[in-house]
Amino acid sequence: MLGALIDIVLHPDHHLFDLVRDYGIWVHAILFVIIFSETGFVVTPFLPGDSLLFVAGTLCAAGQLDIALLLIVLIVAAVLGNQVNFFIGRIVGPAVAKRGWLRPEYLQRTEGFFVKHGGKTIVLSRFVPIVRTYAPFVAGLGNMRSTTFAFFNTIGGALWVGSLVCAGYFLGNMPIVRNNLTLVLLGIVVVSVLPAIVETIRTRRET
Repeated sequence: MLGALIDIVLHPDHHLFDLVRDYGIWVHAILFVIIFSETGFVVTPFLPGDSLLFVAGTLCAAGQLDIALLLIVLIVAAVLGNQVNFFIGRIVGPAVAKRGWLRPEYLQRTEGFFVKHGGKTIVLSRFVPIVRTYAPFVAGLGNMRSTTFAFFNTIGGALWVGSLVCAGYFLGNMPIVRNNLTLVLLGIVVVSVLPAIVETIRTRRET
């Protein structure tokens, strides 16, 4: 199972089809753990999120996974991951931030999102790598109301998982996408990181 997780982290487009063949229904558990971990722990922002969801959608298009079951499993993983991260931020966040155990630039970038977007940050951050891992932690650290967080968290998790899985499902059978999947995934990563880069540049200029 550990080897399967490492394979997906490093090469989701190369190995996920093989993992479905080798692990069958257990692939849902592997994907659940990865999505839950990426959103649930501030120390795992390196795990694939956007690209993994897109590739999972292509598997559904190929008839190897059931899209309804996959959506349910991954939305639950995304929502639960953020909830755990939120409560970690509320319980141990002040001590962690005080001791400088987390990268300050990531915290500052996420705090900038909250200043600009308020509670909607929980939804918008889903589509920004690193920020989506830190946003629930900062929300807990900042004592956001649990009901408010849960509301935005559920919406954000459903939109994030649903949009990328469905994109993979509807585009995955197109020859140009199927034959250039690595480039497509690279494009997804670039597009998802771009808002964070723009926000960082804008914040530095304003400062």
